[in-house]
Amino acid sequence: MDIAFRDANFKTTGTDIDKIMPPMSRFGSTRSQNKEQIIEELKQYYERYFGL
Repeated sequence: MDIAFRDANFKTTGTDIDKIMPPMSRFGSTRSQNKEQIIEELKQYYERYFGL
């Protein structure tokens, strides 16, 4: 999040999101659902606090 606030850009690609996710199989369908949920929550956090 520090980088997102510094660069004024929230990135959803790459391995940064994977680093904060709990360990789980990369081949399960629940992994993609969990990742999307985490991305959505982080986007909401970013949008709420970016202007401060």
